[in-house]
Amino acid sequence: MRMGMDYYPEHWDRSMWEEDAKLMQDTGVSLIRVAEFAWSRLEPTEGNYDFEWLDDAIDTFARHGIKVVIGTPTCTPPNWLVKKYPDVLPIDAQLHPHYPGVRGHRCFNSPSMRHYSFLIVEKLALHYKDHSAVIGWQIDNEFGLHECNCEHCNTKFRDWLKDKYSSVENINAAWGNVVWSGEYSEWSEITTPLGGNRAKNPSYLLDYKRFETDSVVEFQQLQLDILKKHCPNHFVTHNIWSYPMSLDYYKLGEKLDFVSLDYYPSTSPEKDVTSGYSGALTLDLTRGIKRQNFWIMETISGPPGCWMPMWRTPYPGFIRAYSWQCIARGADTIVHFRWRSAPSGGEQFWHGLIDHSNVPGRRYEEYRGLCDEVNRLAPLLEGTQVKGKVAILHSHDQYNAFQGQLQSDGMDYFENIKTLHRAFTKLGIMTDVLSENEDLTGYKLIVAPSLFLLDTALASKFDEYVKNGATLVVLPRTGVKNPNNVCWIQPLPGPLSESAGVTVAEYDPIGKDKNSINWNNKSYSCSQWCDILTPQGAEPVARYEDDFYAGKIAATVHTVDKGKVYYLGTFPEESFYSDFFKDVADTLGLTYIPNLPEGVQVSIRSNGEKQYMFLLNLSRKQQTIQLEQSYYSVLNNKDIAQELNMNPYDVEIVELL
Repeated sequence: MRMGMDYYPEHWDRSMWEEDAKLMQDTGVSLIRVAEFAWSRLEPTEGNYDFEWLDDAIDTFARHGIKVVIGTPTCTPPNWLVKKYPDVLPIDAQLHPHYPGVRGHRCFNSPSMRHYSFLIVEKLALHYKDHSAVIGWQIDNEFGLHECNCEHCNTKFRDWLKDKYSSVENINAAWGNVVWSGEYSEWSEITTPLGGNRAKNPSYLLDYKRFETDSVVEFQQLQLDILKKHCPNHFVTHNIWSYPMSLDYYKLGEKLDFVSLDYYPSTSPEKDVTSGYSGALTLDLTRGIKRQNFWIMETISGPPGCWMPMWRTPYPGFIRAYSWQCIARGADTIVHFRWRSAPSGGEQFWHGLIDHSNVPGRRYEEYRGLCDEVNRLAPLLEGTQVKGKVAILHSHDQYNAFQGQLQSDGMDYFENIKTLHRAFTKLGIMTDVLSENEDLTGYKLIVAPSLFLLDTALASKFDEYVKNGATLVVLPRTGVKNPNNVCWIQPLPGPLSESAGVTVAEYDPIGKDKNSINWNNKSYSCSQWCDILTPQGAEPVARYEDDFYAGKIAATVHTVDKGKVYYLGTFPEESFYSDFFKDVADTLGLTYIPNLPEGVQVSIRSNGEKQYMFLLNLSRKQQTIQLEQSYYSVLNNKDIAQELNMNPYDVEIVELL
């Protein structure tokens, strides 16, 4: 477990490197990430490589015991490359180039981009493969989908479709191209989606998103193969950029040693509490990509500002508390962005730990204390992991399908996951947020938010989990389509109807309007969507209270062998989920904390023998937590009482006996 800093030696006069390295060592920093945007310095002109400056920088930090992660610089093709080989630039849906000047101006399928990326990465790998201070690599920076429409992407898209469908006739059938005379007669008629109109055939658009993901993965694999060949003792990772995201992070992370996350919790007072819950979901999602611990490769050091007006400065304790939140949910290394605010360029006001004044201040002192804590507790936490009690399912395919066809005003796939996850977090129930394709054996409770795309094979897997004792909770808009994004011609929830023991007689896309349901003799508001249900073996557990379907069934439960399937036909307010999941937890023997204060989060890391519970007050209010018993704080080396008073952004870590 390490504390690290993102550092850009090329931004600073060489005379500052030694001073920075010494201060980092004194602070407790043991790692830096370098060079991910430095291609023009590493290869100033075609074929002329200059690594001497980076050698000097790495050696300077190595003398102070600081290890190095090198970022491959392929996110920022230099101007000589763009000018000489303009095919490196991605082309948007209106056929306009993504011009250089910011970053990310590269087409993943460009032959020139791939060729020169191969060369620079191989040169770096060969040069640093035996350097004792270099321990790993970050490929590129914050991959996303450019949705390029250049000639190379058109050719590659057709090849991708040929591999998947074999013939134009199969594509016409799979996509339902008979609608609007969309049938193809030859491969050359198929192009990437030009024009940017989201009303195009949804099957076509979803496959294009999948192709785009595969293009990113292929570009990453090109670099991964080089690094693994020449640097077999180094790790290789990539720093993903938050959620929601069209790029399929599960595919992206498959071949990496571990995943890294760039995490910037909001400093706004208006998001004082919600930011911590959204962040908890992001961290759980990141841990779920490879079902293992991860790194934070960037996180907040000061007020961000570049792509938007500057945020508020981090409140006292904010940097420390959110760093501990990352560790509490599975991060093994925390790298802050950045050491010092940049004097020039677009991110001048995305503040570092030290301001342009170059005088360490309050934020630096808070960070120094954080380093002391993390470095002191690292031996205890080494080898510990986070294991959730509940599985919440997530899918980039589902997200993309919903984004392509909005179902009702205000209905949002990812926001609904946030609400579900927040309910569990407020109960102190740790969740694993996993791909729907993962093996979910062993989870007593599985929550499936809107399996819009669903085939019989996946439905059969869920059926087996339930038969073997799992409780499955299903939400509206499940089983609507097959994986080709074509609607099933059968009652909803499609392939899950038999397991759920219910069908949808009619639905009402109520959007931002309100209805209410009655569950356990208590009324809860609901919105977005209302399925009117007809039991086919299931038992009613909730009914609507308003509109023309007042009294009709809103939710059911169906017992299947050893397990149960709950079908919730609407999206209730958060308080319903809290009450409902407490009831389910009681039935399943899952423990929870019934009165956890707003903004306070609890999580556990364990190595099988020792367990450490993290208590975090991610709010600006003083909060009081009622614990089951008194504990010993390994953070503060003292006993803490059952009634624990926590100041704003306070942290406690206790050992569970």
